[in-house]
Amino acid sequence: MGRASRPKPARLAEKLRLIRIGLGLSQNEMLRHLGLDEELFQGNVSGYELGTREPPLAVLLQYARAANVYVEALIDDEFDLPEDLPAKIKSEGIRRKVTTKAASRRRK
Repeated sequence: MGRASRPKPARLAEKLRLIRIGLGLSQNEMLRHLGLDEELFQGNVSGYELGTREPPLAVLLQYARAANVYVEALIDDEFDLPEDLPAKIKSEGIRRKVTTKAASRRRK
């Protein structure tokens, strides 16, 4: 039994950065806001936002709570985050418009 890596959301890093910027926080301030400043460092946040590190599920949950979105909105590449963060009402995200190229791939 091999240990193949699991597929990673292509847009996760972008969304985590959008949440931090939407909240108007620096990377260190984001850690404090998430209550993770005792466990993680600014380098962790940087790695998450650059896509060189994958955040643990507990960290994703904290990001989702901070943005008032469901975790699914973070990990599903077919959804965009709401423009205003944190969302006023808990958001599932906004389904992206399907391009013809993406639509043809889905039909196969």
